[in-house]
This record gives sequence, structure tokens and C-alpha cells, in this order.
Amino acid sequence: MEKQYLAHSKSRDGSRIDTVADHLKAVAGRAAKYAEAFGAADEAYFAGLLHDLGKYGDLFQQRLRGEAEHVDHWSAGAWQALSFHMPGMATALSVQGHHVGLQRADKLALASLNPAKWDPKMHDGRQLSERNVEVLAQRLAADGLSPEPPTVSLYDHLAKKVSAMLDVRMLFSALVDADYIETEAHFRSRNGEKAYREAPELEPAKALGILMAHLQELSRKSNAAHTVNNLRADLLRACLDAAAKPQGMYTLTAPTGSGKTLAMLAFALKHASTHDLRRVVMVIPYLNIIDQTAKVYRGVFQPGFRPEYVLEHHSLAGTRGEDSTEGFDEDRQGELTENWDAPVVVTTSVQMLESLFANRPRACRKLHRLAQSVILFDEVQTLPKHLAIPTLAALSRLAERYQTSVVFATATQPAFSRLDEYVKKWCACGWQPEEIVPTGLRLFDRAKRTRVEWPDRDEHTTWDELARKLAGEECRQVLCVVNLKPHALLLFKQLRALGLPDEDLFHLSTSMCPAHRKRELDRIRARLDANAACHLISTQCVEAGVDLDFPVAFRAWGPLDSIAQVAGRCNRNGTRDAGRMHVFVPEEDSYPDGEYRQAATVARMLAMDRVPDIDDPALYREYYSRLYSIARLEDRDEKLLAAIGRQDFATVAELYRLIPDATVNVLVPYDRAAYHELSEAARRDGISREWIHQARPHAIGIYRCDRKRPVWDRLEAVRSGAGRDSEDWFIYLRPEHYDDKFGLASPGSMDFLIDGRESRPDKEDR
Repeated sequence: MEKQYLAHSKSRDGSRIDTVADHLKAVAGRAAKYAEAFGAADEAYFAGLLHDLGKYGDLFQQRLRGEAEHVDHWSAGAWQALSFHMPGMATALSVQGHHVGLQRADKLALASLNPAKWDPKMHDGRQLSERNVEVLAQRLAADGLSPEPPTVSLYDHLAKKVSAMLDVRMLFSALVDADYIETEAHFRSRNGEKAYREAPELEPAKALGILMAHLQELSRKSNAAHTVNNLRADLLRACLDAAAKPQGMYTLTAPTGSGKTLAMLAFALKHASTHDLRRVVMVIPYLNIIDQTAKVYRGVFQPGFRPEYVLEHHSLAGTRGEDSTEGFDEDRQGELTENWDAPVVVTTSVQMLESLFANRPRACRKLHRLAQSVILFDEVQTLPKHLAIPTLAALSRLAERYQTSVVFATATQPAFSRLDEYVKKWCACGWQPEEIVPTGLRLFDRAKRTRVEWPDRDEHTTWDELARKLAGEECRQVLCVVNLKPHALLLFKQLRALGLPDEDLFHLSTSMCPAHRKRELDRIRARLDANAACHLISTQCVEAGVDLDFPVAFRAWGPLDSIAQVAGRCNRNGTRDAGRMHVFVPEEDSYPDGEYRQAATVARMLAMDRVPDIDDPALYREYYSRLYSIARLEDRDEKLLAAIGRQDFATVAELYRLIPDATVNVLVPYDRAAYHELSEAARRDGISREWIHQARPHAIGIYRCDRKRPVWDRLEAVRSGAGRDSEDWFIYLRPEHYDDKFGLASPGSMDFLIDGRESRPDKEDR
């Protein structure tokens, strides 16, 4: 009887065994199906047949029986692929990385795969399952499998480096996802048959019909001014007209309050219907608005599709509580986040963009789903400047090679096309998107709903003067946004000292956990709707995507796009003749960080030349052009660009970070019941992915400051599931330091709290 080589242990119900041959054929077929979307089916099939070649080794079979450990069963297949030279390069990298992550595309790194020169020290102490690759190849052939290298490979060593690396990641993604799915189906087998997960299709024409009916109902019920409703209708029409255009890169530049969120979804669905695309991905920078957008999308599609039609992938997903959708299966949603096998995906900039530069299987697994898709980026002005050039190059490659359309939407469109020559160094087609909205619509001229008053060149406003203005009769309902948390606290307390009652006073910052901010926003909207007095003092966390409509707004001098975003919260629905927006320079004119200060300085330089018109798109083109010139983006992040140049996947993944690693998460006692329950669970069981999902709405981010600082005496490290102290999660031990108005107000210096772009995503979304 011939020896049987097994790929896995038995299925959970004991009804099925999976041989190596069965597993390789299944993974190869599935990977080929996934890669068909970008013309790499043959290469993916080749990779699938080789990815677990080492499982034919006797040492791996011993490992399955618990008789051996630290066995490498993947490097043999990678080395076999390399025997085909350049056609096998992408396969070799993908096979090598499907357990340990993509490594380096250089001779020295790849030479380490040579079984004849195998050194366990270079491979985390692992032993090869079989040193003689020819023995493994013979066992593969005996099972009737004969890998044929592709005649054409995705990988081109002469291609621009961001493009070449993304091509490898796309093949890697198809292989990894196929391997995960087939392995999962084996262990879930019932009565000897594999059990596969299912996902709905996009059905874009049907979805567009449902969306259009929803938009008509919104228009019918709208309490916005007639001019605003007309503007929204014109933007929607422009998006539908542009959807018939070829696939590629687009910008959508439209005023705040013009209905961009649903208009660009209409573009995506019609574009998908026109070009037979498979998926719509909405990318949002801020956690404080992503749940809001996902809820809107669910509300649109719930009548016509299954609950998993809209997939949320972010750190707040799975914490829906009382807002849960009927039929919503959180376990199912969590499963789909692993590979984005859903028609509509709502995710964060961190999750989307860091995946494009990742090297680990879990992060890259979903990338192949981006082929033949529409990717919508909302509030794209928030893209970190220092990462702009490689990011644009990767997105450009998706459009060029993978039949993906990319849309950058915002009211303050960055002048990224000015970076075209630098982007071309990393992706041949550069960055020259087409604008969706015709200039003849004059959306910004028609959307002028707010009169902006600018300070004189040397004019400064004291906090006392500002507080008295905000407490005046003309500011019965007023929003004031400042740059720093201490400024917000100082101003709030001065208003309280002037006699304003607490029920009229509100404060928002990321010293407050997401659940706390959500409660306050609900209260603020209720008071605005009831025409009750409402004074909101906030940091930048209300600037983008937060649906508020104040008659009067104040904004401390800052970056031009930040000023414009606050203006978008003033007379948002156009129900007044004009809103009033006051820009002031505070007596303590300071900023969160150098990049923010630089942007504020460029805005000040523009204001010296003219009175800025925040409704003029040309102003933002000049603003961003000056900012990019001063920041010298082509020279930023030299270590990252050098790692891309040498195609070092692991180092690139480490260096490409939207969120710095210098921050940690702290569970705070906003909701005492939830705080005690989560604290006890963490101390008893350690933290898990599920615990993090539940804790995220009740946590804030702080800087990882010096351990000698007093704040560390108030923090307790929580244990990971492995029993070690987590480096990223802590419990705040002093409940009395959490204020119902301000959030965490730890005694002493508060500079460990995060200022700056406060609404940015958190690193749990990686």
C-alpha cells in the first residue's frame, strides 16, 4: 500500500482527511480563480501546487502526529519555483511568505532557501521537512501533479518598484486566501464534505435602484433649503453621468453638505454596473464617522439584501449594542473582514492603505478582492503628506493593472496631481486623475452659505475676549474649534465662569472615549433641533464628516482645510440667509505638531496675499502646491523609499505607518458598568480580539510617554491571551479622574494626551 501524505489533521467532526495532493489541487484551483480577475490564473495555479510542497516530507508527517516541531514545509516549494528563474520569482516570494510573510526580493535572501545550504539560524530555528527537493517533487509527480510555470508573470523586475511589489502582493493575496479558505473548509467538514463560507454578490444595477429610491425619499423629507437640495441633485446627476466613463482615477470635489457620501456611492454602483465590477470599498479616515457611514449604507440596502451585504472592517465593528441590525451576525461579519468577501466594504484608511504595503498573510489576504472594484476615499485631504507619493503610486498601479477605479472625494481637494513626476518614479502611469464634477455646475459658488470673517494681520484674541463673545446673545448656538485640548478646557471653564448653565455647554475631544463623544453629539443635535441654547467647544474631532449645523462658528487659526471643514458645520443645510464664521488667532498661538504648524503657516502666507475665499477650489490647489513645495514630499521618509527600492517587503511594512507606534490604548471609566466588566474580564482571562472590540468604544489613546511620569502610576497593563503584559492596552485605575464633561482629566501635566489630528484612526485598525 502506497504511503499517504496528509496536509492536515482530521476535520473537527473526524469525518474527513485531507491529503497533500487534495489540498494542493484545491488551493491551486481556488487561487487561479481569484487571480483570474487580473490575468494571473496560471501563475496562481502554479503557486498553489507548490505552496505546501514540503508537506510531502517525512518530518512534516511526524509533526502532524505530534512527533516533531519547528518544521518548515514551505521553503522547499519556494526553492523549486526559483528553479524557473524570473517566471518563478513572484511564486517563490509568495510561497515562502504564506506562513512567515513576504521577505526580500534579492539574491542573498532568496539564496537562503537553498536546501543544500539550509541554516536553521536564518529561519527561526526551523528544520526543513526534507532537504532533498527532488524527493518531494517525485512524490508530487506520483500524485499526478506537475507544476508548469507561467509563460508570463505578474512580476517584472524592471518595473517601477511600488508597482512590482504590489504585483507580488496581489499574487500572494490570491494564494494566501485560497489556502485559508480551503483549510477552513476542511476543518469545518460535515459528513466528509468540505463546508465553504458563502457571500452575496454586488448586483450593482439592483443596488443602484434601491439607492435611487432612498435618495428620492430623502429629498422628499429634507428640511434643507431649496438651493441646497438642487445642489445635491446636480451633484448626484454629475456622478451618474461620470459613471459611464472608462475605469481609472477620479477626483470628486464638492462642498460640504452637498451629499457626497451617497452621490459617490451612486457613481460606484453605476460604474460597477457599466464595467461589470465586483465590489465597492468606502475608505474613511476617522473612527468617529465610519460607524455613521456604515449605518447609513446598511439603512439603504437592508430592505433588498442580506445583512452581510455591507461589511464594516474597523476596530469599532462588532460593538453595535442597541443599534444592531436585525439579522446581523457579528461572527459572520468578523469572518468576512478576514478577506473582504462582501459586495460593499466600509473600512479605515489605516486598514486599506497599510494593507497595500503589508507583508503578513493576514493583512494581505484581502488585496486580491480589490481587483475589478471601485475604491472611494472620503475626506482624502487627511492622507498623511509624508506617505503621499508611495500611496499614490500603489493606487495608480491598482487602476492601471487591476481594473480598479479610485475616487478621491473632499471639499478641499489636495493638489496631488502636482506630485505626478515623483509618483512616476514608483509607478509608470503617475497620478493624473479626472474630476467628476463639471466646472460649469459651479457647486462652490452656489454653496456659499457662510460669511467668513478673517483677523487682521497682527490681531490676537485673548481667551477672555473670546469667551465673552461666545457667551453673547448673538452666539446662542455656537461652535468653537481650537487646536489644543488645554485650550478647549480653558475656554469651556471660562464660559462656565461667565454663568452659562452646564446643560447649554458641551465639550468634545479625544480625551473622551468614542461612546462618550457619541452621547454628547446626540445631545448636541437634539438641542440644535429644538432651537435650544448650545455652546460647543471642541478640538478638531468635529471637523470632518460630523453632521452638525450651527448658525455661528469660530475657528482658531490652523490649516486651511481645517478652517474650511469648520465652515462646513456652519449653516450646513442652508436654512439661514448666511452663517457666520469667525477665524481668530488666540493669544497663545500654538499647534499640536510640526506638520500641523507648517500647514497653518502656509495658510497664513496665503492670507497675507489676499482675503481667502474658502469656497474657491483654486485656493486649495495653490495652498497644497505651496505646502508640498515647502514640505519637499519627494524627500520625505527616506528609509521607507530606500526599503521600497530594494524590495524589502518586511521593512516596508514596518515603516509604512499612518499611525505612529508611540501611542497606547487606555480603558477609561466613562461607563462604570462596562469599565468594571471589561477590567475584570481582562484580569481574569487576558485580552482577546473580542475583548478589544468591546473595549474600543470605552478607550482613549495616549502617547507612550516616559515610565517615570506620574500617569504610569495610574495605569495597569492588561494581559494578552498568552499571559504576557500587553504593550498596547492599559486600564486607567482612578475612576474619579474621568469627568462627565471633559473625559480623562488626569491631575498634573496632560501632555501625554494626544492632540493634533485627533480624529485619526487608531492602530487597532491595522
